[in-house]
Amino acid sequence: MSELNIISAVLGPVATNCYTVHHVQTKDAVIIDPAESGEHIVKMIEEQGLILRAILLTHGHFDHCMAVPRLKKEYPEVPVIIGEKDASFLESPELNLAEPFIGSDFSIKADRTVKDGEVLEFLGTKIECIEVSGHTPGGICYYFPEEHLLFDGDTLFRGSIGRSDFPGGNSGELLRGIEKKLLTLPEETLVFPGHDDPTTIQREIADNMYF
Repeated sequence: MSELNIISAVLGPVATNCYTVHHVQTKDAVIIDPAESGEHIVKMIEEQGLILRAILLTHGHFDHCMAVPRLKKEYPEVPVIIGEKDASFLESPELNLAEPFIGSDFSIKADRTVKDGEVLEFLGTKIECIEVSGHTPGGICYYFPEEHLLFDGDTLFRGSIGRSDFPGGNSGELLRGIEKKLLTLPEETLVFPGHDDPTTIQREIADNMYF
């Protein structure tokens, strides 16, 4: 089992959780949902002596990727990865919801897309891509099976679930996806959502009002 450390920060206009996961020995790192303040993130990477290997986006809404342009300027070789069904959301200010918040020209291109069940290898460990649609058409939850860590964006929250009233949303798909793909993970799995506090699969099976 690899030795991983998680650095979390709440950033941006809607208090989005940004996670930096790194291997304590090699210093290799991935950033999940760089919400805002690219300067803050770059400074953190430099101060920690980290080597950024990938930028993982759980979905295409602007508040989960606002720092991507700054990070790509600093680390142009680092790939931006997102679910294949959400790649178009990054490019459209209407779909990524940026227009009323930061203007009508916010558009990003992913370097790589992933599918449900695809396995990434970073930080000396495997990262499983679990697609759960409903908040957006192609939301990806990144699951570290060796460490029982889940970074699920705006899919499952502590005691709640993500919204499904945005473009491409579907409440039925969201509920079914969570129940079949997330609540079946080991109960000790730590869940790191896109907003608010972490939780566990065990807690959500027991207490989430939607299940």
